[in-house]
Amino acid sequence: MGKHKAGSRPPKISNSVYEAELFRLQSELVKLQRWTTATGARVVVIFEGRDAAGKGGAIKRITEYLSPRIARIAALPAPTERERTQWYFQRYVEHLPSAGEIVLFDRSWYNRAGVEKVMGFCTPAEYALFMRQAPIFEQMLLEDGILLRKYWFSVSDDEQLRRFRSRLKDPVRQWKLSPMDLESIKRWEDYSRAKDEMMVHTDTPTSPWYVVESDVKKHARLNMISHLLSTIPYTPVDPTPIDLPKRPPQSSGYVRPPRELSTYVPDHVAQLMGDPESG
Repeated sequence: MGKHKAGSRPPKISNSVYEAELFRLQSELVKLQRWTTATGARVVVIFEGRDAAGKGGAIKRITEYLSPRIARIAALPAPTERERTQWYFQRYVEHLPSAGEIVLFDRSWYNRAGVEKVMGFCTPAEYALFMRQAPIFEQMLLEDGILLRKYWFSVSDDEQLRRFRSRLKDPVRQWKLSPMDLESIKRWEDYSRAKDEMMVHTDTPTSPWYVVESDVKKHARLNMISHLLSTIPYTPVDPTPIDLPKRPPQSSGYVRPPRELSTYVPDHVAQLMGDPESG
């Protein structure tokens, strides 16, 4: 996709409808998690796209009510010197799911087709080898029974720049604005060409790319989660019944230590509420 301007947008979903539908979808994700655990399924979801395209926000909503022991996020840092000498896919293999697990890759092996290609962090030979091996690697995952889904979050150049500027002004989100993000502004068309070439080689019938229009973040989240759920044949699994045990009768021998022997955190909330005795 080449450089483009944000066109006329559809009306934004209301907050009330968004919150209601998001919670419904998150409830379905809990059912998916239960099914994954019960059946031993292995699920891999790849999140790719331009910087500030909304990948992290979608991942956050997906995992909000899921167990971190079952639904794991893999966001790998830059490779170490040792990892640079390994087979390229090796460090990603270590993060693949075992039975009953879901792994969400916040960027993935497609770093080589994007930032590494554009910024010159890999050689032309390494890039060409990746393009040949990626479809084969993914076919091996599929043949072994892994459920693989790949999502590309597509954001317009105008909207990306607006989000960068918003981060620049926000002290709690400035950390999201990296030197690579700033460089991507100057290299928009280079990234577009890299993305187009990546799609040509890796958008296959058995492992397709699904493009998520993400100029409106709330729409993107609902559309992506709804689609993910629609592609996995999960079925309802009754939860294991849980009965709260009755509290045993208090023994006559236990005496709680005096409060003064423990160090409590200050009552910051009381200070906010104006309690003069809290200081």
